[in-house]
Amino acid sequence: MKMFYEKDANVNLIKDKKVAIFGYGSQGHAHALNLKDSGVENVVVALRDGSASKKKAESEGLKVMSLSDAAEWADVVMVLTPDELQASIYKNHIEQRMRQGTSLAFAHGLNIHFNLINSRKDLDVFMVAPKGPGHLVRSEYQKGGGVPCLMAVHKDSSGKARDLAMSYACAVGGGRSGIIETTFKDECETDLFGEQTVLCGGLVELIKNGFETLTEAGYPPEMAYFETLHEVKLIVDLIYEGGIANMNYSISNTAEYGEYVSGKKIVDPKTKERMKEVLKDIQSGKFTKQWMDECKGGQKNFLRMREELAKHPIEKVGKKLRDLMPWIGKNKLVDKAKN
Repeated sequence: MKMFYEKDANVNLIKDKKVAIFGYGSQGHAHALNLKDSGVENVVVALRDGSASKKKAESEGLKVMSLSDAAEWADVVMVLTPDELQASIYKNHIEQRMRQGTSLAFAHGLNIHFNLINSRKDLDVFMVAPKGPGHLVRSEYQKGGGVPCLMAVHKDSSGKARDLAMSYACAVGGGRSGIIETTFKDECETDLFGEQTVLCGGLVELIKNGFETLTEAGYPPEMAYFETLHEVKLIVDLIYEGGIANMNYSISNTAEYGEYVSGKKIVDPKTKERMKEVLKDIQSGKFTKQWMDECKGGQKNFLRMREELAKHPIEKVGKKLRDLMPWIGKNKLVDKAKN
């Protein structure tokens, strides 16, 4: 699989386009500000009437338009609203308003791959998916780097969709760190699998269960927090920098030996079988249907589970400890007042 960089793209192509960023959440704020800083002069943020994000966007010098007006104005519409809202936004504000021959873009393949959105035949449809949360997409760009991006073309009505997608990826920082060409299917299915089994679902449950095991055995919750949550970043940074071997080079021989003899007791072949079940549900569309049905029903189960997590002891002790370590938040990635 080849990696592409700025030298492989026409980085100026996107600069002549009028780009509307739909949504100003984690990814939305990063795309809009990175595009602006890359020399794209005509960038607007498209928000629903009464959106609380309007002041945040305007405070960064960005113009805000309504969803429908932005769709009519733009050469490129990048949809960065939550997955569960995209189909209705497309139907009600985008489909009949985008000019012929313009481009519809996404940062995740779910709505296109699972046919929740069936785009007009005359539109180019592409994807630029940074492989990291939006707050990192912005902070890495500001440091002079970037987050690697996946790029895919679903529909090339103009014959120029790939060139524009590459240019867009460079403008949000992907060309600095690497762009990989893929498909909407592969991006969507691997992304959902990674989130659910390792990066979010798997990791959170591993942390919670480790914390509970130590506290139930009588150890202080503060010590359990440091051992099962706080140090995760330190270990992951080592893996990120140079792989698993780099982490093992840095830790003690005792820790490395414990990794070999105990790790497989926690994550065993049965865990892998359950991962395969999760992947099957993703590939078949079962998970997407379940999530969309949850949203249609008012997200009651989703909001209940979010509330339960907020009440978990690890969140409470964590807040107290982080308040005692102000340097952690000194240059925080997530500032809810701004992004």
